[in-house]
Amino acid sequence: MEEQQPGQGLAGVPGLGLRPIVEQDRPFLCYLYGTLREPELAMVTDWSPERKREFVEQQFTAQDAYYREHYPGASLQLIELHGEPIGRLYVDRWTAEIRVMDIALVPEARGQGLGERLLRFMQDEAAAAGKALTIHVERFNPALRLYSRLGFRLKEDKGVYYFLEWLPGSPAGD
Repeated sequence: MEEQQPGQGLAGVPGLGLRPIVEQDRPFLCYLYGTLREPELAMVTDWSPERKREFVEQQFTAQDAYYREHYPGASLQLIELHGEPIGRLYVDRWTAEIRVMDIALVPEARGQGLGERLLRFMQDEAAAAGKALTIHVERFNPALRLYSRLGFRLKEDKGVYYFLEWLPGSPAGD
């Protein structure tokens, strides 16, 4: 991945940066994961807030273990804006493909174009390497519109998830 220039932000956004995740980031990452699960947990009305928190922690721990076991060479990075954590970007780089395993932002950072800038940054890396850029996305994720606009195309319908692919030189979508 390209290094950012001193004094400049990543992907042309002042103050935006990536850094490797460390154990001390776990509370933030668990919080972030919880924000991603909030819509479905809101439908569970018979659980106490404590039970929901325990569920989120268990699910985050399981997801984290899965990523670390199945993507041992992956880059697990914290997204920061002006030194404050705002998200995560997990990427694995293979011979013919760069896989965005996960990209997520806290609610306050969503809808500001930061995710789009990071994905375009990843597209630039994939294009420079002559590789496909791929991602799994839940079929009801509102970010599907963004992926389509950036030129990602459906490669495979995996039921709950779509497997999307962007190829260097492919035109942007609608």
